[in-house]
Parts: sequence; C-alpha cells; structure tokens
Amino acid sequence: MGYNEIPASVKSFMDQITELCGQEHARWAENFNACFANTLLTTVKRQPDGTTFLLTGDIPAMWLRDSTAQVRPYLVIAKQDADLEEMIAGLVERQLQYINMDPYANAFNEEGNHAGHQTDHTEMTPWIWERKYEIDSLCYPLQLSYLLWKSTGRTAQFNDTFQQAVRSVLEVWETEQDHNRSPYSFVRDTTRLEDTLVRDGKGSPVAPTGMTWSGFRPSDDACRYGYLVPSNMFAVVVLDYLREIYQDILKDDSLIARITKLREDIEQGLQKHAKVSNAGGETVYAYEVDGLGNYSIMDDSNVPNLLSAPYLGYCDSNDPLYLATRKTLLSAENPFFYEGSYAKGIGSSHTPENYVWPIALAMEGMTTEDKAEKERILNLLVECDAGTKLMHEGFDVNDPTKYTREWFSWANMMFCELVMDYFDIRISCAPQTLASSY
Repeated sequence: MGYNEIPASVKSFMDQITELCGQEHARWAENFNACFANTLLTTVKRQPDGTTFLLTGDIPAMWLRDSTAQVRPYLVIAKQDADLEEMIAGLVERQLQYINMDPYANAFNEEGNHAGHQTDHTEMTPWIWERKYEIDSLCYPLQLSYLLWKSTGRTAQFNDTFQQAVRSVLEVWETEQDHNRSPYSFVRDTTRLEDTLVRDGKGSPVAPTGMTWSGFRPSDDACRYGYLVPSNMFAVVVLDYLREIYQDILKDDSLIARITKLREDIEQGLQKHAKVSNAGGETVYAYEVDGLGNYSIMDDSNVPNLLSAPYLGYCDSNDPLYLATRKTLLSAENPFFYEGSYAKGIGSSHTPENYVWPIALAMEGMTTEDKAEKERILNLLVECDAGTKLMHEGFDVNDPTKYTREWFSWANMMFCELVMDYFDIRISCAPQTLASSY
C-alpha cells in the first residue's frame, strides 16, 4: 500500500514552489511537480508492520542509499504532516532492520523471496538483492535518522533497532580499517570488471591508514583503490551525528568514546593520505587511495562524491582545498567529465562515455553559492529531460534524447532539491547546526 493521491501538505508545497517559480521559471515548476509527486505515487510501499519499502524505480529492490535520498526533500514538510513523518520513520526502521540482517549488503528485497543476484559468490540470504559493500550504504540510514530528529523533533527512531544497527556499523567500519582481517569478499561471474572484486573477491591491496575500506563506490562499481575518500568524509559526518545522538538522547559515554576514536582515526587518515597533487601541482583531494602510494584523481556522479563534500556537511563550500578539488573535477583532468553540444558535467563508469548525470548536475548546483550558476543548471536539466518532465540516470551530452533509466527516483528528487535550494529551502547536514529554513 502506498499513496494513491498526493497528500494535501505535499500539494500545498508544490503550489508554493510553482508560485516561487512564476512565469519566468514555469518549466522548473512543471518538472518539480512531476518529480516530487512521482516518488510518492510510484515508489512508496507501506508495509503491514508500519515500515516503509521504497523502490529505487525500475529495479524491484530498495537501496539503503537511494531510499534516503528519495525522501530527503519531504523532510521540510514532515513536521506539518504526521502521516508523512510516519512514512519516513517507517523507512528508517526498515533500513535499520536491513542493516541488522547484513551490514555488508547494499540493496534488499521487499520480502525474503530470493530475488536479485543469488549466484554471486558471497554470503547471500533470501532478503538480499545485492551484497556489494559500500560505506555510504551504512551512512545514509543513520543520516536519515538524524535528519528526521532535527526536522521534526522525533526521537522514537533511536530505539533498540537503531542501537543494534549502530553497533553493527561501528564493528564493520572498525574491522575494515584493516581489511586483511575482514570476513567480506565478493566475486561475480561476469566479464564486466566493475561488477566484481580482484584477488578472489578481496579487492586490490591496501595498507592501514585509519580510514575504513570500501569494496564498491556509490555507483555500485568496484573501487580501484580501497579507501574511497568521499565515503570516508561522509562517515566522519555521520559519526559526529552519532556523538550528538548518544550525548543528547541515548546518554552512553562508553559508546561516545568508541565513536569518537573511530571518527578521529578516519579524519586523521583523510588528512594524511587523501591530499594529493593534481596535474598543475595544486593540492586536491584524491577520489580513492590505498595507503601504498597509489591514488586516483577523478569523481563519479553518485553521491557521496568529492563534489558533494559541502552538501554532506564535511566542509564549507568556500574551503580553498574543496574549491581546488572542485575545479579539477569539473575539468578534463577528471576522466568522467564530459562536455558536448548540449551539456557538460560529470558522468560515471556505470554508464556510457559522454553520458552526464542529472544527480551530478544537481550536486554541482547545490555546492555553489552562485545563484546564476544554479539557474543555468536548472535550465539545463529541464531542457535535457527528453520531453518526459522527469530526470534520468544519465544522458548523452550531444543528444539528450539518448538516456539511461526512464524511471529513477533518486535523480528526480535531486532535481527537486536543487529547485528548493535555489529558493533557499533546504535541509542542512552540518552536525548540531542542522535546521530547515522552510
């Protein structure tokens, strides 16, 4: 059971956005309304136990990452709509239940029905759609738990399920600080190297750095080097959330000490190992490192990426190191930066060459303070929707009628978030200072 019609609070918010857009930006409003309604009407599946299952779109599974991003824009309304708040709280509960089933899995089935990639060589269960271990899959549900508290005042989500999930996350992140002692491995019988890990499923060699290892990127493509910098940045922010929750709500000094140590280990690892020199000799953040001296200068469309560091709450958008990194990422030095006759932006190893992602374009807009640049990107996104009024996974920079994934809720909601951001309606992710301006 989901939403058969748009709730009054959501309709009222859509009307507000339409009024703010006015005639000048009527196309923004048209796409915003289509995208904002689409997620509620097509992906939300309320469960009999009060939890919420969220389809990612045209794949019949729920990703821990995607599902958080899909509902995040609704947080600005949730305080005024008890049922919407319950829907989001139900999603948090189900996400945490999934983490407790297996913290190494990234996507799950609605039921224990053996759907998904059951022939992968890893420890699968009937509930798991895919078991590609990604740091961000654990970050996002904890972020949503925190944002729900800060947006609505709700604290019931910090229950036994939450506390068990936190301990599972801490155990995995601590274990993966030394991947050599990890129980995790992943091999897929495939000719697509991005879908499997080398060295019999253990991934390329790494040396301990303080950071925590990730098998796969948020694109679900394999990491080339095991320490994924933007995901470690996200982990630092989420660990700050946990310190605040356990200080203000759950009152557990021993766990705060454990959280703090892990947070400081990861941050020190980032400071020592994640800063490298670009082609021009400027200091920038690497995308991945291995602690053995190898690194990659690049960025991927999927969030967390380096471009999203201020959006995640890791740094300020005016931070000099971030700005130098951003300039590098939005240039030919990034192998996934594409420019054509219709668009330019960041793509992904997950989609064809010369395909840029609306998610990355929206993130480019949300991490600049330049209003004109936000406007340019919003105009570009509506002009490149192939007449669908919705966003897609990626589209060809030389022909926007060529795109991947007609139904992709995460991209739809990132567009909505950029529209909201343009009108200064946003949810800040900075720990302890988070507040909605709606």
